[in-house]
Amino acid sequence: MERRTMERKVLVIAEAGVNHNGDLALAERLVDVAASAGADFVKFQTFSAERLVTQAAQKAAYQQETTGAGESQYEMLRRLELGHEAHRHLANYCTSKGIGFLSTAFDEESLDFLVSLGIPLIKVPSGELTNLPYLRHVARFGKPVVLSTGMATLAEIGDALAALEAAGLARSHVTVLHCTTEYPAAMGDVNLRAMLTIGNAFGVEAGYSDHTLGIEVAIAAVAMGATVIEKHFTLDKTMPGPDHRASLEPDELTAMVAAIRNVEAALGDGAKVPRPVEERNKLVARKSIVTSAPVRRGEPFSPGNLCVKRPGNGVSPMLWDSYIGKPAGRDYAMDELIDP
Repeated sequence: MERRTMERKVLVIAEAGVNHNGDLALAERLVDVAASAGADFVKFQTFSAERLVTQAAQKAAYQQETTGAGESQYEMLRRLELGHEAHRHLANYCTSKGIGFLSTAFDEESLDFLVSLGIPLIKVPSGELTNLPYLRHVARFGKPVVLSTGMATLAEIGDALAALEAAGLARSHVTVLHCTTEYPAAMGDVNLRAMLTIGNAFGVEAGYSDHTLGIEVAIAAVAMGATVIEKHFTLDKTMPGPDHRASLEPDELTAMVAAIRNVEAALGDGAKVPRPVEERNKLVARKSIVTSAPVRRGEPFSPGNLCVKRPGNGVSPMLWDSYIGKPAGRDYAMDELIDP
């Protein structure tokens, strides 16, 4: 993605994923929550179970814990699919709610469909980082790309970026998200400094796709310079489905977005100069050179008749040495600001 300036806000992607449980009405409610929370985008997942997994593919351990081990990954995904008409409806619904629509495509055909809906950027999921045909297909659209890197080595990230570039996508169009692929991810497995390593190694903007419980790691990522934050959310963590337990509930999502906006506002532009609001406090907080005893005209100033006190609208104490030994230009009473 093109370089962000300090004036451009952190992009917050509220990841609905498959937390709609295949129900369009639930998907609409997720859009409502994301829009109310102030996220920039709400993101779903677009796939065909037929094209995504074999019928014998097993679930991940966390999926077995949250949805049971009795069904295959294929059977689970079939229940979570949303059709094309549902996607079109959600894209329009997002527009009506003032929030951007996104979805992650898990195959080339799904990506073609999403591009036809006018998605402004392409999100590459962690599992497709090593899928060369898919990466080449992504690059051909020339759209900004957000690339997740869960489970990846630095070398694999480099290979993926090289593949996108070789297929015609400028590196400046790519934002790379650090990610730990586990639901939920333990704090000790986050390794948030790897986000900085990625940005420095490849000269790209870096962000963070957060799978931890709570909101503090996403906020910390923004403080460290993340330009994109992605976070799963749900209507209710106790709902059935693979990702609900590792997702934020509506009030948590709202708190996270608010905290991100506060942190990015606090980061500023990096220039160390007094802020306009500080100028009025200088007179109160800083000090000046004042007389600590009466001083007659012509009498030399000395540590014996000078001291430093508030307010700060007189001669700066940083000029102390230049006034020691200098004759007073007039009579001074005790506790009086000396003249410049």
